[in-house]
Amino acid sequence: MVGVRQDVDGPYLRSGQVAERAGVNLQTLRYYERRGLIAEPARSPGGHRAYPPETVTLLTVIKAAQRLGFTLQEVAELIDTGRRGHPTPDLRARAQDKIAEVDARIADLTTIRQALTQVVSAGCDSLTHCTCPDCPLPFADLAPRPRPGEEPIA
Repeated sequence: MVGVRQDVDGPYLRSGQVAERAGVNLQTLRYYERRGLIAEPARSPGGHRAYPPETVTLLTVIKAAQRLGFTLQEVAELIDTGRRGHPTPDLRARAQDKIAEVDARIADLTTIRQALTQVVSAGCDSLTHCTCPDCPLPFADLAPRPRPGEEPIA
């Protein structure tokens, strides 16, 4: 395999190779290392970081989880749970929570879209001193709503 060096301890990839294959930059790779998302690598005889090839897969999984809306802290917790090797409903429960968050964001975006459509249709020309007839401003239905578990803003 091109780019994989064979050593007494087995195949490994250098930092740049891992970053390139996973589609991340070197700073991201080191940050994930510091955060404990990926294990600190062994060192090659020349002192270079020596990552096992599976690191690329793990980085790809981390980036995919982030695209699904999981924070790095949530990803770290899920990875840690998985490393313990015990089945857990944690991923499923967290995915259900993410679905609820996505649904709430979709509802918010739908309200914003409707309000912007009203502005365009009404021909609004100013946020504070609009002269159009039947101006839909100030968008009362866009007031902040408390998220589940939060107290309403008084």
